[in-house]
Amino acid sequence: MYFNPDTLAFVDGEFIKAEVAQVSAYAQSLHYGYAVFEGIRAYATPAGTRIFKAGEHYERLHYSCRSIGLPFGYSVEELTAITYQLLEKNGLADAYIRPLVYAGAPNMTLKHASSSNLLVAVWDWGKYLGEQSLRLSISPYQRPNPLAVPIEAKVSGHYVNSIIASSEARSRGFDEALLLDMNGYVAEGPGANFFFEQGGELFTAPQGSILRGITRNTIIELAREAGIRVTEKFFTPDELQGATGAFFTGTAAEVVGIAAIDELEFRTPFAETLGARLAESYRALVTGETDQKARHAELVEAFLPRK
Repeated sequence: MYFNPDTLAFVDGEFIKAEVAQVSAYAQSLHYGYAVFEGIRAYATPAGTRIFKAGEHYERLHYSCRSIGLPFGYSVEELTAITYQLLEKNGLADAYIRPLVYAGAPNMTLKHASSSNLLVAVWDWGKYLGEQSLRLSISPYQRPNPLAVPIEAKVSGHYVNSIIASSEARSRGFDEALLLDMNGYVAEGPGANFFFEQGGELFTAPQGSILRGITRNTIIELAREAGIRVTEKFFTPDELQGATGAFFTGTAAEVVGIAAIDELEFRTPFAETLGARLAESYRALVTGETDQKARHAELVEAFLPRK
């Protein structure tokens, strides 16, 4: 599903057939998860193919490299240009983009790598968690302690935690997991940030034990522009009892509703929540609809509490 015999990838300065890309069996990244990545989306807009917030994503890629001491020599501008070329060469406008910076040289030590490799791959990928509202379960696994790893960096090895939590929830019949932090506060999903709605306001976990996603930040901006109060705070699962709705945000998932968390069923259908209105505004923004601002205001006005 990710590539076919004609798909091209960018690897270390060259556009090559994706199926021939290789890495050493002794690569440090393969053995220890010592790599960083980004998840980015491009959209077909009236003005042509547009990579959404390419600069912010590639700045974060640089931050992630610095956080784990992985050398990286490409500039944000170079990465953006490479990605647009790769999309064009593969004939893609709406696409998911995966840049990966890894230590591909044979190295079995636990020391910082002296060099790195770059892979950029693109493929057609719908919303990762689908279109239907999700049924979540609180995971028995916690998010990593931020004093143990740089939690704000998108480090490949961190996602072992995500795979374990997601797989465990699915094995019990749920759609996805919701993870707590080391102090028992709600953190995020395995690959998405979490919001809940109560009293016409939105709440989400603050900096600390989450990856502050670029989609998360965009939703906060859209909400505040519309006059919706957004509070970043620590909260326990018990504090969700009075919530009327909830949703996940992420580049791969975009914005997806949550129907229930374990036995807690949210009272309001997602289609009638602020989250759903913001999902439409987000879609209008990323696809470059010319009336995005007007549509955004119109969509949320009806759902704001009357004064």
